[in-house]
Amino acid sequence: MAEPLLTHSLKKENKNLNIPNILAAFRIVLAPAMLWFLVFRDIDMLNHWHKSWFDYFAALIFVIASVTDFFDGYIAREFDQMTSLGAILDPLADKMLILAGFLGLVYIGRADVFAIFLMLSREFFITGLRVVAVSQGQDVSSTMAGKIKTVVQMFAIGFLIMNWPYATELLWVAVFFTIYSGFEYMRNFINKQKT
Repeated sequence: MAEPLLTHSLKKENKNLNIPNILAAFRIVLAPAMLWFLVFRDIDMLNHWHKSWFDYFAALIFVIASVTDFFDGYIAREFDQMTSLGAILDPLADKMLILAGFLGLVYIGRADVFAIFLMLSREFFITGLRVVAVSQGQDVSSTMAGKIKTVVQMFAIGFLIMNWPYATELLWVAVFFTIYSGFEYMRNFINKQKT
């Protein structure tokens, strides 16, 4: 009786150790690495580096992390490798990457603190709402507005890291989509409560 249970446990563990979950875990590691390059640009042992190199390294890490975000979702869907662990790791990795980017950019004075406050407040609120929805057995998959929000946020972070023109305007576009997608998610949640 114990052997089939052990076999089932090993199969479940092996299913969780798939490529999408490894990519999501890698993204979780990349988030603090990117934050480090944004925040610790004034340490003495690296004072021979030009400040722009910190931007380049942070941007490179961000691009790598963003690419893994695309591929882990694609592989999970196309090769039926979606797992309960992946459902936790993927949004966690996304939130950590976005949080690291925005906090680092506020720290170095490239992002408006009020814009970041609005976006992070929405993220915390919707995360709480998702927990309630899951506990009630509701579908918590992202809406199209939520996917657009994530893409615009990532572009805003990339533009702000590189200090490119229109980065601030792009940040406020991200704020708009962040708040709009939050309202859409909340409306869907309320409508499901009525049924």
